[in-house]
Amino acid sequence: MSTPLVSVIVPNYNYARALPLCLQALRDQTYRNVEIIVVDDCSTDDSASVAAGFGVRVLRTPVNGGPAAARNLGAEHANGEILFFVDSDVAAKPDAIANAVSILESGPDIGAVCGNYDPVPLIRDSLLEEYRCFQQSYWLIADEGRITTLYTALLALPKRVFEEIGPFNPKLRETENADYGRRLAQRYEVWLSPRVRGVHDHDHELGVLVRKVFVRTALHIPMFIRKPTFPGGLSSGPRAWVSVAALLALLSVALPLLLGPVLVAVPLAFLALFVAGDLPMHRFVARLRSPLFLAYFVGMHFVLNLVIAVAAMAGALAWLGSGRFRTLYDAAEPVR
Repeated sequence: MSTPLVSVIVPNYNYARALPLCLQALRDQTYRNVEIIVVDDCSTDDSASVAAGFGVRVLRTPVNGGPAAARNLGAEHANGEILFFVDSDVAAKPDAIANAVSILESGPDIGAVCGNYDPVPLIRDSLLEEYRCFQQSYWLIADEGRITTLYTALLALPKRVFEEIGPFNPKLRETENADYGRRLAQRYEVWLSPRVRGVHDHDHELGVLVRKVFVRTALHIPMFIRKPTFPGGLSSGPRAWVSVAALLALLSVALPLLLGPVLVAVPLAFLALFVAGDLPMHRFVARLRSPLFLAYFVGMHFVLNLVIAVAAMAGALAWLGSGRFRTLYDAAEPVR
């Protein structure tokens, strides 16, 4: 395997707690020909000083512009032939960079490689984080192979490809990865590989997680309507209908109260459909954790899918009422 210079770009905003673990993991990589660039997006904690203490290059965005703007700034100053984006709350496995380089060099049509996470949080401090970690890890396992979207927490691509496709669109906060994946997949293969792995410090506060899931779901609706087969859309598989089943289970709870106890079968049927839609994931959790945690997992998954269903309806209403929202992904690509 050749050893091109890899520019590791770490976009960061207020992750001083996880950043040392991220940077130490990058220092411990088996692939040695790397430069590490931390792009601090106007953090209000001591992230920048933490990064400086590791002796890595630290750039600062002029204003808080989101991870897309931070990634673009890092790429602009990168010297490497390969760009490797790592979120500041992710600790990459020691062979992550080496494996990513190997995959990229295995074929000229491969434009990007994304990675997955272990089903254990980087910093274990809440059951909610444990739930989110299992959920995200399994969903990525289910998507492994060639994909048409992009997962940016662990992402490697040749710099020439980045320059050809253009930068991330900073106007699309929360959905810039979907937009970039769409643009990239039109010209190159994008792969999600289990060989590129890390450990993720997921959200551990319910309010933060609900807001993030709601906003991201609503903002993806224009993409799902325009391209129904896009991952996550209703036609992309049974998993997409889990949120619908959760909402119908909740709404139908009133039926036995209003029309008689025999109709308790209706919400129970929808609840069974909800569980069945993600049964392989529930089995995945059951193999690794206790029955008590599995019960918590299913309950929290139900709550989160209710949020997804409501957010999807909000996004659909916005799509019907706003021409600007309908053309969210039709906007001109960012200036190169």
